[in-house]
Amino acid sequence: MEFNINNLVRENVKSMKPYSSARDEFEDFDTAEMIFLDANENPFENGVNRYPDPQQSNVKKVLAKQKNVKTSQILLGNGSDEVLDLILRAFCEPKVDNVITLPPTYGMYGVLANINAVENREVLLSEDFQPQVEQILEAIDKNTKIIFLCSPNNPTANSFSDKSVVYLLQNFKGLVVIDEAYIDFSKKQSWMNELDEYPNLIITQTLSKAYGLAGIRLGICYASAAIISVLNKIKPPYNVNELTQIRALERLSVPEKIKWEIASIIEQREELLKVLVNIKFVKKIYPTEANFILIKVDDANKRYAELIAKGIVIRNRTTQPLCENTLRLTIGIGQENKKLIEALLAIS
Repeated sequence: MEFNINNLVRENVKSMKPYSSARDEFEDFDTAEMIFLDANENPFENGVNRYPDPQQSNVKKVLAKQKNVKTSQILLGNGSDEVLDLILRAFCEPKVDNVITLPPTYGMYGVLANINAVENREVLLSEDFQPQVEQILEAIDKNTKIIFLCSPNNPTANSFSDKSVVYLLQNFKGLVVIDEAYIDFSKKQSWMNELDEYPNLIITQTLSKAYGLAGIRLGICYASAAIISVLNKIKPPYNVNELTQIRALERLSVPEKIKWEIASIIEQREELLKVLVNIKFVKKIYPTEANFILIKVDDANKRYAELIAKGIVIRNRTTQPLCENTLRLTIGIGQENKKLIEALLAIS
């Protein structure tokens, strides 16, 4: 399939000249001897009196090395939500274009589409939570710009079949965004290995889940250099603050610790799965490749309230499509999971 990114970019974005900040014009942030009088900053040093690197160069260098991509293929955002918003704003004309989402899935795709006045065409997943490819293709028209795939999916915890994803990448002329927020907990390989194969592929990841940095809000976009260039054109100049960049670099410097934590979470997940099969009110346990488990129970509202009463906060997903009477259980540390198990057994 012949793919030209310029056919998808909004006309006003093509023609716009991006804002150039003081730190864009002088990019050498490691020159200690330089006197910076260019950005109207407070000159009294306190660690954060200077504007941060607008391109987050040091963080990108580390990620590029760890993920085996080029820095030109990375965009960082104030959480994945900003990354997703930038994608919508760059490629979708308000009140003209549309996107496709696959409920039940991450709710912000639809919220962001609505904020940007972009039609969200929902195509339900199948009963086993897989994309219904034929129905997706039927929903596509000349104004469909993006298909959002969350894999592993939230709240269902399963990954989408490679066959379905490849088919969409090969047969859809727009962008396919694969949200891999939970990929570190899956045995499946990241789709990042296919970036050079599919020019219409965008992958989003985050430091909020496996990396344990939800509080610093750092989302990551991996795509072709051409797509990243478009997104850089419209992103705010200082969208990732200095403290976030510092904490990200600290965390990325201890990959073995991160691997240990991921392994611990997976181990705890497997232990919880063993217990859930013996809980009488649990009617179904869905396969999981994430740091959470989706279960179907006899009465989700009742069981949710009972767990709250015992000091356990989970997520009631019963209002989501195909998720009637389901609860989503995040995997905690051993002590937390022990208390969850005790509470489940007590109300069973």
